Amino acid sequence: MFVKPLSKYNKTTKKRYSLYQLCESFRLEGRVRHRVIIGLGKLEELSTDEQKIQLGKRIEEMVQGKMRLPLEQPDEQVEQLARHFYNEIRKKRSYDVKTNGADWQIVDIDTVKNKDAREVGAEWLCKQAFDQLNISGFLRQSNWAEEEISLASTHIISRAVYPASELKTTRFIKENSGVCELTGYDKDKLTKDKLYEISNELYSIKDQLERHLSQKTNELFDLDDKIILYDLTNTYFEGRMFNSKIAKFGRSKEKRKDAKLVVLAIVINREGFLKYSNIFRGNMTDSKTLKSLVDTISSQTSFSRRKPIVVIDAGIATKDNLKMLRGEGYDYMCVSRSNLKNYQADTEKEPVGIFDKRKQPIELMRVKPTGGQDQDNDTYLWVKSKAKALKENSMNGLLSQRFEEGIQSINEGIHKKGGTKKLDKVNQRLGRLKEKYHSVHRYYDIAITDDGKAAATSISCRHKTGEDFDKKAGIYFLRTTLDEKSEKTLWAIYNVIREIEYTFRVLKTDLDLRPVYHKTDDASMAHLHLGLLAYWLVSTIRYQLKQKDYKYQWNEIVRIMNTQKMVTTSFKNIDNQTIVIRQCTVPEQKAKEIYDLLGYKPVPFHRKKSVVVPVEILKTDSS
Repeated sequence: MFVKPLSKYNKTTKKRYSLYQLCESFRLEGRVRHRVIIGLGKLEELSTDEQKIQLGKRIEEMVQGKMRLPLEQPDEQVEQLARHFYNEIRKKRSYDVKTNGADWQIVDIDTVKNKDAREVGAEWLCKQAFDQLNISGFLRQSNWAEEEISLASTHIISRAVYPASELKTTRFIKENSGVCELTGYDKDKLTKDKLYEISNELYSIKDQLERHLSQKTNELFDLDDKIILYDLTNTYFEGRMFNSKIAKFGRSKEKRKDAKLVVLAIVINREGFLKYSNIFRGNMTDSKTLKSLVDTISSQTSFSRRKPIVVIDAGIATKDNLKMLRGEGYDYMCVSRSNLKNYQADTEKEPVGIFDKRKQPIELMRVKPTGGQDQDNDTYLWVKSKAKALKENSMNGLLSQRFEEGIQSINEGIHKKGGTKKLDKVNQRLGRLKEKYHSVHRYYDIAITDDGKAAATSISCRHKTGEDFDKKAGIYFLRTTLDEKSEKTLWAIYNVIREIEYTFRVLKTDLDLRPVYHKTDDASMAHLHLGLLAYWLVSTIRYQLKQKDYKYQWNEIVRIMNTQKMVTTSFKNIDNQTIVIRQCTVPEQKAKEIYDLLGYKPVPFHRKKSVVVPVEILKTDSS
């Protein structure tokens, strides 16, 4: 309801004045119309526009059954007028006034219809995370228009709930989702081109937005970024990308040698929040990206004087990278790229026994390299994992079997008519076999006999005496500059690298970051950045749930929340008026549990009601 002024002209006094009406809006045949509930007169008793607006709100509260004064009480004049006009509405029956808090209607059951049902649970969950991160406030400070902010929030939330192309996202928003009713964007204006444009606009402020989000999460959850994790992955293109400067052929982790790649590098803290991201050419190797990012880490995190511990994977922990980190004053922890051949255990201490999350035993022991290897003064931690040993033994057994079958195949070729017999060709086949099974061939003695005329007569292999890779299975070494920490503390620090593994799994699988179907570099970069923005919502929700020991995967959370819908119900009452109610369903038990754990509101709105009077009355009023 709202107070609507009508401008009038007095021909006698030749002066203009205003009359006021209490109105409500409704939609009829696709057009917005206003219905007059009651005339308010000149309202000469109220001197300001604010009082008139307050009068309309107070009458609406009374009509809805809220007869008591609100916490912020209107002035006495407004309250008296509101009660007067409320009584007039009741007498004239110009509106369905609630009695004792109830809204009674005599309804024609045959006219009851439910329509425009849309998913709202996952969208409402993400909208509240979006508001927690104050992304709208940041965009306003960046001089974004309200319509652009609404469109940006619509696109980011949709990407978190339904990761798809801009074309499919447009269909999803228009046909399935209630996200536009939450963000305030007119879905009739939505096109895939507008989604493309807003993605590019968001990417244009990537660094500023990431800095805001990094600082905001630290403030919200009291984080200090003592440990950060750095890793990278790649995603491939479904297309040739002829003119691309970033899409290059490289080592694909998805085994897509036929497709061009880009490399995505991210920095996160131990709680799983992004600190920084960058996109490199597809032929960039793992070991060459760290130096280009390390200078940016400080500006993206909350620390100023004390630098964090950097946890990295073995693929990035090259000698030069570790030297660079020491030079920049960073402590680090990583898996040693090569096993120590000569080392000495601390004889004064017993190995420390712990258990992993699956209750499998792990032994930890501090060791010191010998034989001239200790030139970096790093601390090494010997780790033996029973679960890892079982896995490696199984893999090595299979690889050994296949290697021996390969040797047997070469031998059969030597003795078969038309097979490979020339010595140099046999050596070539053996070399390719060793390259394929590089992790096991060193445990074999291989013998080739020949006839003295450059032709092989046989080939055989047997296990080397005293060599048993089963004894080394499950053993690896952690390397760190942290000397004063205990073995258990060092293990706990390294174990947070699981967080970045989960991050990549969510980005690639749940948020559909691969493959990329865009044909230009700008569109591809904006697409990947949008996925990272969606991940901010996911990580904000997931972190809060983890604190309450709730550990469902993101796609399962979305499935649970999608049980909550919003629906429009319409029916005719005894006065032949059409009552239209828009409301959300009560969340199911599992969805309600998620809302409660997060401290979020369970519904975006309880009910929106409008009354459409018969067309005949509208014609009479207009005449």
